[in-house]
Amino acid sequence: MLEDRSGLLTEQSHYKSEHLDTLSTEQLVELFSQEDIHPQIAVSKAIPEITQAIDLIVNRLENGGRLFYIGAGTSGRLGVLDAAECPPTFCTDPDFVQGIIAGGYSSLIKSSESLEDDENLSIKDLNSRSFSREDCLIGITAGGTTPYVLSALKYAIKNGSLAISISCVPKVQVEIAADIDIRLITGPELLTGSTRLKAGTASKMALNIISTITMIKLGKVFGNKMVDVAVTNEKLLDRALRILLDVANVDRETGKSLLKESEGSVKLALIMAITDLNLNESRKLLYENKNNIRNSLLELGHIY
Repeated sequence: MLEDRSGLLTEQSHYKSEHLDTLSTEQLVELFSQEDIHPQIAVSKAIPEITQAIDLIVNRLENGGRLFYIGAGTSGRLGVLDAAECPPTFCTDPDFVQGIIAGGYSSLIKSSESLEDDENLSIKDLNSRSFSREDCLIGITAGGTTPYVLSALKYAIKNGSLAISISCVPKVQVEIAADIDIRLITGPELLTGSTRLKAGTASKMALNIISTITMIKLGKVFGNKMVDVAVTNEKLLDRALRILLDVANVDRETGKSLLKESEGSVKLALIMAITDLNLNESRKLLYENKNNIRNSLLELGHIY
């Protein structure tokens, strides 16, 4: 029997946009701009749940686990996008943070929304990646009813994995099985039911916060610098050189030499510049301090 979703907050009609098609371009831009304040408010109200999720994720990742996002349609694309940004930003292995979307990567550019109703597909997708009890799963479903996501979350709980849900409907409307239940209440969309708008914006904001703070906690940031950035093009080389200048006060030529010696590792280049240790000594120091550059420097009496 077809489920009636008209009562869901994300499916309801917005009173401000009942005559959306009659507004001028400027009126439309102003209206949409005003509504995009709500994702920020929604995320701020979910701070306790997001904080708890990050701390539990970090604990799992420090003990050999991985982080998975799973979703269908827009939600799946947001997860894949956030996962794809981790290797170039934080020099993580592509397997460390993974995005799974119903229908696979072809669904990123070609709609396959019909697959979101398949409860077994998500479990197959997780098993194909050797998903284990050490891992974390974030299920993203704006309306909270996507079978593909809900079955994955239930499977994660049964498996002993960490299960986190992100949705944009109140708990009184939809119950979701999860260890941590993040609700981003953005209200009805201006274009009725189009959750790629406010709900999508709020979900992307939450994912940005979760992945970035997780990487900070894992020691991939020093101060406010992304010291684990992968130097793979001229822009990133320039960024790495500026980090070396700002933190270690070395000129660009010295910085280039250090990066060449460290095979592009900003962390190792920084330690060599600050401590005068050689490459092997710097690598050993980092390893003993779980790749945390601040703790490594503190061990030698350098305070920043």
